[in-house]
Formats: sequence, structure tokens, C-alpha cells
Amino acid sequence: MMAVLAGFHKTLLGRLTRGTCIIGLGLLCGAAAADDPYGDWIGTLVADKGHNCPVNTPSLMQITPKHMVFAPETGALLLRGKPDKATQHYHADLIMEDANHKPLPMVFEAHPVGDTFEGVYGTPECRAHITLKRPESRAWKNFIGAD
Repeated sequence: MMAVLAGFHKTLLGRLTRGTCIIGLGLLCGAAAADDPYGDWIGTLVADKGHNCPVNTPSLMQITPKHMVFAPETGALLLRGKPDKATQHYHADLIMEDANHKPLPMVFEAHPVGDTFEGVYGTPECRAHITLKRPESRAWKNFIGAD
């Protein structure tokens, strides 16, 4: 078994997936986030400082070739942006107006790390980080690359 796993990176599937695999009843391999950023990504924000951070339920990031959306706590507020796969720059923002009619910016920045995205969410009152993974219910689609 170890010889099979040691030689996996030399196979076509191993080169295509860059060796990212989960071993269970068989091999389930997914592409690195840098190579295949498109689709849905989910995770829960963790507050670093401040208060009023949306940390109670999972947040969603959705990336297409021309658009990206980040929804803190999968709520009604959508931060929008344009992804840049070539530079691995994923930025989305939303500027609202507070009760005093002053700008209230919300910003999200992310970059791929292995088969996940690491991101930072910020507002004037909150700074939080997040690790986003593909939803588990999409494991087969992640494997074959179909959306």
C-alpha cells in the first residue's frame, strides 16, 4: 500500500491533482484551490479583534471566472468582487451607509492555500479570519470537476 501511495504523484491523476488526496475506502482526490478556484467554498469566521463579527454560522464564498461573492454568515449582505486567478487575488467588498450617513466598508480578501482558501474579513468594528473548504456534499463534483 505504501509503495502505491509513494508512486501516486508520478501517475497522471497524481500530477493532475498535485497529490491532494483523502484515503478511505478508495482515493478521492481534489484539485488545489489555486488551480481550480471556481465554485462554492464554505467556512466559519473566527474573530481576531473587535466586536459584532459574523461568527455564529458558516459563511459562503462563490467564485466564477468573472465574479466572486462573499456572504458573511450566509446572510443577506453580499460582498462582491472580480477574481484574478492569474495573481491569486480574491477581493470582495461592500460599502453601506451607517446610521450617521457615513460610509461603512466591509472588505474580504482571500488566497488559496493547498485545497482551501484562507481569508480575512474586516469592518470598522471587526476583524476576523476564515478557512474556506469545498462543501462536503460536492465531493464527487470536486473530484470530476463538473459543476
